[in-house]
Amino acid sequence: MKTNQFTKLLAACIMLGVSFAACKKDQAPSFVKPPVDETVTGGNKLKTQGTSSAYYIKAGETHNFVYGNLLTTYNSYRVNTTTQTTTAYEWYNISQIYADAAMVKLGATAYAPYMNNTFAWMNNMWDGANPNGGYYASANVNGTGASGDKYADDNALSGVAYLDAYDVTTGTTQTNYLNSAKACANWLMNSGQWDNTYGGGFWWNTVKESKPTQTNGLALQLFLRLYQITGQTYYRDWAISIKNWLLTNMLDTSTGLYIWKIDGAGSGTKHTEKFTYDNAIMVEAFLLYGQIMADNTYITKAQNLGSSMNTTLWNSTYHVYIFNTTDGRINPAWCVWGSQAMIKLYQRDGNTAWLDYAQQNIDYMNSKLRNTTNLGYYHFCNFDGSSVETRQEGVDQAWMQRSQAMLSDYR
Repeated sequence: MKTNQFTKLLAACIMLGVSFAACKKDQAPSFVKPPVDETVTGGNKLKTQGTSSAYYIKAGETHNFVYGNLLTTYNSYRVNTTTQTTTAYEWYNISQIYADAAMVKLGATAYAPYMNNTFAWMNNMWDGANPNGGYYASANVNGTGASGDKYADDNALSGVAYLDAYDVTTGTTQTNYLNSAKACANWLMNSGQWDNTYGGGFWWNTVKESKPTQTNGLALQLFLRLYQITGQTYYRDWAISIKNWLLTNMLDTSTGLYIWKIDGAGSGTKHTEKFTYDNAIMVEAFLLYGQIMADNTYITKAQNLGSSMNTTLWNSTYHVYIFNTTDGRINPAWCVWGSQAMIKLYQRDGNTAWLDYAQQNIDYMNSKLRNTTNLGYYHFCNFDGSSVETRQEGVDQAWMQRSQAMLSDYR
């Protein structure tokens, strides 16, 4: 999920769409209208702060941009509004499901059909011909042509997002989300993405290009949450192995932050750049580990990591999380992941300083990267807001919707 992933998926898509047994549908889900009342006025209220917050309103406006510009009649989401309008990326679609789950959690039940219909569309990206399954990284927006490489981080994020959807659904729909999260975990466990190279760790993709922090951190989150829900000890054991590998191989003790990746192809080169979203993912993983394993030392690790993020990855002039320590740009998705981590820290310990970082980071995006006419977000800019890259990528919209929905509960 680094910048080169925007070009990694341009290989020919030649395979037919397949069906995912855990959430199999008999026909294409119906197209639904945007929840205009809910996004603007806060219909279906549950939480007063969330539905009256300016951030809640902006989250709804972002969703309306997505509805008007990126959602297809197939209930998939095109990559962007300009250069890739006939292709859907797995993690873009999953991020929008994740964003809509955050709205449903606030009580805006009109977002549930979007979440559920895209979930059903995701069947098309599942490799039903492989006994271990796994999501392909891209497909055509009509669901055909899913093929190419599979990415462990994308599959792990899919499982995590499905468990957020599991938390806000009931009945058969809830069961299907859980089964799909289990299937994502099953692919991770049985696809050969984890091996003994460098003492363990998940490869980023089936090409086995590298072993990154974010891939393993997302898998750690997924296994922890599945252990919490199911009580199956093999999920716990996987979580412990991933956690130990990350601590041994990816922690830079001089900064208290996690590095980017270890190269494949036998070189073993460590890339020591520090990314905001890598470390945000690890904050969330340690909070989960501390809670689910009843080990408060990991709560302390999460808090210390959050403080290290705010020392090294925070630009104190512009009040925003940097993309990474070698790239002087800002991106809504990868940088706003830091806000999610700070909100989760606040949810754990009640320290409002975490919320201040989360809010200022989001405020920067609204000030520098939001199109004031169509209310969608641009892709990149420099720290000072110059050199705006005006592509409007689906994943950026999803993460701005999600982060602002989360913040709206408190600010």
